[in-house]
Amino acid sequence: MRDLAVVIVAAGKGERLGASSPKAFVALAGKPLLAHALENVAAVTRLNQVVISAPESHLSETRALLAQVQLAPEVTSSVVVGGETRQQSVANALAELNEKSIVVLVHDSARALASEALFNSVTEAVLESGSGVIPTLQVVDTIKKVAETQVLETVDRSELAIAQTPQGFLTSKLIGAYAHASADYTDDAATYQAFGGSVVSVPGEANAFKITTPQDLAAAERLFAANLRTGIGTDTHRFGTTGSLKLAAIDWQELPALEGHSDGDAVAHAVVDALLAAAGLGDIGSNFGVDRPEYAGASGEVFIRATVELLAEKGFKVVNVSVQVISNKPKIGPRRSEAEETMSELVGAPVTIGATTTDGLGFLGNSEGIAAVATALISGGNHLAKDRLNS
Repeated sequence: MRDLAVVIVAAGKGERLGASSPKAFVALAGKPLLAHALENVAAVTRLNQVVISAPESHLSETRALLAQVQLAPEVTSSVVVGGETRQQSVANALAELNEKSIVVLVHDSARALASEALFNSVTEAVLESGSGVIPTLQVVDTIKKVAETQVLETVDRSELAIAQTPQGFLTSKLIGAYAHASADYTDDAATYQAFGGSVVSVPGEANAFKITTPQDLAAAERLFAANLRTGIGTDTHRFGTTGSLKLAAIDWQELPALEGHSDGDAVAHAVVDALLAAAGLGDIGSNFGVDRPEYAGASGEVFIRATVELLAEKGFKVVNVSVQVISNKPKIGPRRSEAEETMSELVGAPVTIGATTTDGLGFLGNSEGIAAVATALISGGNHLAKDRLNS
């Protein structure tokens, strides 16, 4: 049954974050915070509707992000203009809910790493209890009550909890609470309780922390950076009899082209395989193989750009790539800097290139072709680092 609506509040200015754009559009691991939140929402069970409350200045950007998310065909989605306060932004979004949405979860885009499992947990608790439900974390620090600089007393932390989002409610009850709100509350649970509703808690998540300051954003980046993956790629081509050699995405006019379905750029192809292997996305054949006529004769640059885009879609960022060329010719040394600069620009990360020979052994030693071996280091991934933190 699809009876769940999720309201995402994304209208905050993010002044404490010190960013030049609204907080929801600040980049985390190469993507806006809102994009990360949407990816997890899209995986939530029972989802029927998504409504985003966004800054008026960023409505088109919000719709574009929403369009990129793979929502089930039966899930409706919309974007509304946010208000001057969080409470008004939520009220504007609630007005968009349809009659199928029995339960509504209100979520802050600033808690971009809250998992789909947390959304599902809150939803089930609402359905079971009929109450408002919020995820909470235990307070572990000693809490003091302070007046200016004077410490007055130690507060019993066993009675305290850190509130998170998503916060869930029966839709009709939350709409009623907002309709009768007489004050501006800092979260939906407080608005709901002021209307006489009861609220219970479920365990929250450490990674559902609110990204408010530059330090918070740095902590979130470290979650992705900690997820490092490596891959190895190789490629080998023989020299042909026509054309000119393309290697490391630069031309070597003194040598004939390498044979292959595309341009035979062994360095570029090895790099592509290494990147795809690191991300667990197959290889060059499965992504750009001979069964794809549009890639016949394509340059290695085309494959690299397409691969980097594919990794970015999955939340990966290239850290660096290293390539070893195995051949008697061409001599890499004189043009090493040019080759490394060209490849680094294509990959969007440092690429180093070395060269060796086989001391006259085999077809490479006979100058019949060129082989390349590449290793790639990438970081991130849409769910990998977040899943590890929740385990």
